[in-house]
Amino acid sequence: MLLSLIVASLVVMGSPGPSTISVTAVGAAFGFGRSLGYVAGLIAGTIAVLLAVATGVVAVLLAMPRLAPVLLAASAIYILYLAYRIATAPPLSRPDAAAAAPSFAGGMLLAVANPKAYVAIAAVFAGSALDAAAKTAVLAVMIVLIHLVWLLAGAAFSRVFHDPRWSRRVNLAFAAALVATTVYAVM
Repeated sequence: MLLSLIVASLVVMGSPGPSTISVTAVGAAFGFGRSLGYVAGLIAGTIAVLLAVATGVVAVLLAMPRLAPVLLAASAIYILYLAYRIATAPPLSRPDAAAAAPSFAGGMLLAVANPKAYVAIAAVFAGSALDAAAKTAVLAVMIVLIHLVWLLAGAAFSRVFHDPRWSRRVNLAFAAALVATTVYAVM
């Protein structure tokens, strides 16, 4: 049962989505070290989503029909803002103090606003026969590992970001992927 929970979380939670694409893009655009605050925010926010799903808070919020569209609109606005920040990030060879890496708060906001997180976590959480505490603990560890792996993948791209032309192309591709995966998750 534990192995099936781990495999399900890797497939469902670790697949490309707003959080994983954004952490990869931020890692690529800003490097590993400058991205850690943002990733810590993503992890904290995703664990908050996990706890909200596990305790039933999400079910209560979604039962309020006027609240769901407001939350979805706020999510979309922030994800578009983050995509813009990624698309306009300068090449790493030209450090720009005005272009700070996204913050802990930014990562937390994206994680809490990420529609895929709720669906993925609810699916994995409901699909396991382990008790709630064990599922929550295992999924929290998986959230940390998944985000760190995506960050390392993004940081591996950072070498490309020293060439201004390639930097712009990859930033635009990551920004477009972030928007596309968000649209897909919402539908």
